[in-house]
Amino acid sequence: EVGFARCDCCGLTEECTEEYIESVRERFSGRWICGLCAEAVEDEISRSEDMIGKEEALNQHMSFCRRFKASTLIQNPTDDLISAVKQLLLKSLDSPPRPVRKVSRSRRSCLGPI
Repeated sequence: EVGFARCDCCGLTEECTEEYIESVRERFSGRWICGLCAEAVEDEISRSEDMIGKEEALNQHMSFCRRFKASTLIQNPTDDLISAVKQLLLKSLDSPPRPVRKVSRSRRSCLGPI
């Protein structure tokens, strides 16, 4: 069965299966969080110098979303989403870079040697 869920952070509404909605709520203490906000919460955790947990990161992101909504007067939900992505990208650019994982060079191309 398919239903609609509204993100508790940004307010974006998504169409999802009931099972998916429940699995997201289990991961986020009963709150439904869209994919973009879930990524932002994970980013909060990885950027934190204080080793915060998921609940604290979620609270920080929800606070960020509330401040963002209060500071804008956007009428069109599409424009709101675009602005939110812009703010998220700007916030990510201001944060220190993550350590880069080395990629194994032993992978072979499915095309063979060129």
